[in-house]
Amino acid sequence: MRTTHASLLIGAVLAWSGAAQAQVAPDSKAVYKQARATAEANFKGARARCDLIAGNPHDLCMAEANAERVRVDEEARAAHKNTLSAYTKARMRIASANFKRDKVRCAAVTGNDRDVCLEQAKATLVAAQADAKADRKSIEARLDAREDKLAAEYRVALEKCDAYAGAVKDQCVSSAKTAFRK
Repeated sequence: MRTTHASLLIGAVLAWSGAAQAQVAPDSKAVYKQARATAEANFKGARARCDLIAGNPHDLCMAEANAERVRVDEEARAAHKNTLSAYTKARMRIASANFKRDKVRCAAVTGNDRDVCLEQAKATLVAAQADAKADRKSIEARLDAREDKLAAEYRVALEKCDAYAGAVKDQCVSSAKTAFRK
């Protein structure tokens, strides 16, 4: 589960590391649809394997298959939309699917062990959701800081241009605007 969170976080950081948001590739919709189709096909195969099992192991098998389908589907959707919000929502939905899987896993035990299992599942859900929210805030703060730094550097560049006059000053201002994408 941590690997999934790490990969989503890395993807979000890479998506937002440029000065401007990366444009969606023209074939990203086809890649997204292919990933969803693959996830659905894998789910159907897993469901067929699960149908050979009875009782709680069947329920657990189905919950694991569903959690995997949700993970693949949400990662594909987030990559397709390529926004910080989409990555955060994907992590939340994946955490929820994993929680449902863990609740089914807890149904196999009884008594205090079940209570402990359910509390652990809930704690894992809360931790995953908190991590997703914290990562989003952290990335947003880094982006804001980067924008503030660029704005300050742009003002410095314009101030340096004030030392010139005429066409040289216009050239300097134009260069600064180009360099800072203003």
